[in-house]
Amino acid sequence: MIYLDSAATSLLKPAAVPRAVSRAIRTLASPGRGGHAPAMEAAKAVYDCRCAAAELFDVPEPERVVFTMNATHGLNIAIRSLVRPGDRVVISGYEHNSVTRALKAVGADIRIARSPLFNGPATVAAFRERLAGASAAVCTHVSNVFGFVLPIYEIAALCRAYGVPLIVDASQSAGCADVDFRALDPAFIAMPGHKGLLGPQGTGLLLCGQAGVPLLCGGTGSDSKRQEMPDFLPDRLEAGTHNVAGIAGLSEGIRYVLDRTPQRIGAHERDLTALAAGELEDVPGLEIFNGPEQAGVLSVRHTALDCETLCARLGERGVAVRGGLHCAPTAHETVGTLDTGTVRLSFSPFSTRAETVKACRILRRAAGGDFS
Repeated sequence: MIYLDSAATSLLKPAAVPRAVSRAIRTLASPGRGGHAPAMEAAKAVYDCRCAAAELFDVPEPERVVFTMNATHGLNIAIRSLVRPGDRVVISGYEHNSVTRALKAVGADIRIARSPLFNGPATVAAFRERLAGASAAVCTHVSNVFGFVLPIYEIAALCRAYGVPLIVDASQSAGCADVDFRALDPAFIAMPGHKGLLGPQGTGLLLCGQAGVPLLCGGTGSDSKRQEMPDFLPDRLEAGTHNVAGIAGLSEGIRYVLDRTPQRIGAHERDLTALAAGELEDVPGLEIFNGPEQAGVLSVRHTALDCETLCARLGERGVAVRGGLHCAPTAHETVGTLDTGTVRLSFSPFSTRAETVKACRILRRAAGGDFS
C-alpha cells in the first residue's frame, strides 16, 4: 500500500515508537501514584517526554507542556480557558471543526478573517481588520485541507499589538514546520501526537502560556487533600491517569523529529507535494490546489467524478488518500469547494518520490476510468 493520508494520522512510525509502547505496557505503572520502581519509572518516562517536547518547541519550562488525548482535547481546554458566551473571537478562514464547534459550544461571537488561498499578506490584513475588541483569536498554522501555511508569526505579532490572546492549532505543522513557542508567545498551542510527531493515537500536547482552566477534574497524584484542582501546571490540566504507553511512544516520535529536524522533514514533504502537483498538472478535468505557501498536503478535485468515487478507485488499487470535507467546512467555504469537497494527498517523512510518482499515475488512470 502507498500511504498518503498522513494529515489524518501517521500510520508509518519510527521503529522505536511501537517498541516503546510495548515496553511501557509491560513495565510502567502510573506516575505520581507510588514510590515503587514501576511508578517511578513511569514518572521519569512522562517527564522525559515533556522535556523533549519543550526542547523541540522552545518552551521555557517543561511544566508548561501538558499531555492531552489529541489536539481537539487541547483546543477545548484552550478555548474554554479564554472564551465566555458572547465573546468576540477572530479565526482564520481555514479552521477545523475542533475549533469552530468548540467556539459554537461556548456561545462565542465568531468573526472569520477570510483570505484567498496561498495569500499570506491578505491573511494578515484580514486579521488586522478584525482584531480590535476581540477577546481571543484562534488560527491554524497549516490548513489540513490545502496545506496553506498561514503567516502565524505575523498574526501572533498582531495579536500582541492588539492585546488579544492567541490560540495556535499546530495539528499540521508540529514536527514538520517551525513552531517556536517563545517566539510566538501565545496563550496556548495545541497539537496531536499522532501526526507530524509520529506518536500513537490518543496522545497530544498543549503548550501553555497561561495556567488555563481545567476541562476535567479529578486525581492528579499531587495536593490530594485539596478539593480544587491544583493551581500549578501541568497538574492543573492533567486529571486522571496518564496514557503512559502512548506518552512513551510519543517521546520516541519526538526524538526522531529532533534528530532529523522539522526543517528537513518539512522540506522533504514539500518536495513531494510539488512533485505530485507536477505529475498531475495535465490530467483532464482535474483541479489542483497548490501554491507558494504550501506544506506536505495537496488537494485535488475532478469536474466529472465525486471525491468519494475517486478515493474508492485509488483505494482499490492500494493508494490510501482521503476524500470529502476533512472536518473543515470553513476551509472549503473559504476556497469554494464546500459542495464538492476534495481528494487529499498528504505526505510524511517516510513517503518516497517513487511512491508519489506511482500514486499519481494511478490517480491519472482513475480520473480517466482507464485501468487497462
